[in-house]
Amino acid sequence: MRTSVAFLLAWSVASVSMCFADEAVFDPDTGYRIARYRTPTPESVPGGKRIMAADVAELVKANRAILIDVMPSEGGRANPKTGQWYLPKAHSNIAGSTWLADVGQGVLTSDQSKYFSDNLARLTQGNRSRAIIFYCKADCWMSWNAVRRAAALGYQNIYWLSEGTDGWTDWGGTLIDAKPEPFHARPATSSDANAKH
Repeated sequence: MRTSVAFLLAWSVASVSMCFADEAVFDPDTGYRIARYRTPTPESVPGGKRIMAADVAELVKANRAILIDVMPSEGGRANPKTGQWYLPKAHSNIAGSTWLADVGQGVLTSDQSKYFSDNLARLTQGNRSRAIIFYCKADCWMSWNAVRRAAALGYQNIYWLSEGTDGWTDWGGTLIDAKPEPFHARPATSSDANAKH
C-alpha cells in the first residue's frame, strides 16, 4: 500500500512538472513572452542593450534618454471617455518616467499597439535614434517584450534596465507616485480582438 501511495505521489509530481515544462510561454509567431512574466530573465534582449541603474541615472541627468515604465495596471482600467486610469493599487516609478501601462504583455490589442507606438513617436518626436530605456521590475519579462516591440517599430537606440525599480532602489535611487498615460480606445470591432503585434 505504501509503495502504491509513493508511486502515485511521484507520478503526480512528475505530471505537474511536465505541465509546467510544456506550458507555452512564448508566442510561436512573434517570439514575445506570453506567460509567467515574473521569472528570471536572460542576460540580453534582441534589439536592445542591457543597462545598469548608475548608467540610467547619468543618461537621464544629461537628458539623453527617455524612461518608459511598462508595468501592468494590475486590474486597472481606463475611462473610455477621458482616457484616465482607475487603479486598484498605487504604483511608484523612477522620476521622469512615462508609464505606458500593459504594453509589455505578449499579446496586445490593436488599441494597445497604437497606444504604444503613438506614445513612442510623441516622446521621441519622431526621432527613432533617440535613446529609450524600458523597465518594470526585477525578473519581469514585460520590459523584455517592450524592447523587442520598440525595435520592431524601427527604434535603434534602446536600453533595457532588466532589474527595474528593484535594481534602481537597491542602487539608492528613489521612486515617486505615478499614473499611466491616458489610454483612448476606439469602439471595439471584431478585427481588433487579440490582434498580435
